[in-house]
Amino acid sequence: PQVELFVKASSDGAKTGNCPFSQRLFMLLWLKRVTFNVTTVDTKRRTETVQKLCPGGQLPFLLHGTEEFLEALLSPPRYPKLAALNPAWIQHSWKGTSAEDEGISQRKFLDGNELTLADCNLLPKLHMAQVVCKKYRGFSIPEAFRGVHLSDAYAREEFTSTRPDDEEIELAYEQVTKALK
Repeated sequence: PQVELFVKASSDGAKTGNCPFSQRLFMLLWLKRVTFNVTTVDTKRRTETVQKLCPGGQLPFLLHGTEEFLEALLSPPRYPKLAALNPAWIQHSWKGTSAEDEGISQRKFLDGNELTLADCNLLPKLHMAQVVCKKYRGFSIPEAFRGVHLSDAYAREEFTSTRPDDEEIELAYEQVTKALK
């Protein structure tokens, strides 16, 4: 299927801007190995064509549906399945157990060693938090916090090639952090 993804443009109007929802869809299409076009939309100067395609103007949008559409239509065997392997992957009872009894997860991502829909939802937001905390609070997520550290995500082209530049995230949160000082 021919798919075109429209995403928020960066402050220079050309690159992908700071929007975790745009990155999520970008990652999903990439992981599905779909041939698609990406159009960056400068939210300050929307073209007539973009207004006709999406009258409400909410970004991101696809010309052919939503994520559920993608998972249903772009399904195996031609396209990889991205749904979670374990539907209840966050469940734990601390009563009567210790870290040694439980062990530490060796998974790279939420549901295993491959990216799933859940990762496409969480990782862009976690990356934004990491960039903002580092820039404006001098805090980085310690590597010892393996469950939320982004080193495995940064090793994946699907993540690094779809994320906005750190400067775009910093710019988006500059006014918010000034208000908090």
